[in-house]
Amino acid sequence: MAIDPSLLNKINNLSLTEKLHLWKLLQEQLEQAEEDTLMADPKVKSEIHEARVAYKAGDYMFLDDYISDRKKNT
Repeated sequence: MAIDPSLLNKINNLSLTEKLHLWKLLQEQLEQAEEDTLMADPKVKSEIHEARVAYKAGDYMFLDDYISDRKKNT
């Protein structure tokens, strides 16, 4: 995919602060697009639903307890 040379020129002319701001905006958009893609996957949706049901039922373990149990069993 080719990027418009005029766009590259504009980016090159930005200050460091402006480039960092642009980078943060792009990062946020990429993360959102990735999340949207994952949430569109039926398998991921099903796994999230199962996790929420288990959590509501109290079927979960705190991380500290999990780590403690693992240390006891090794």
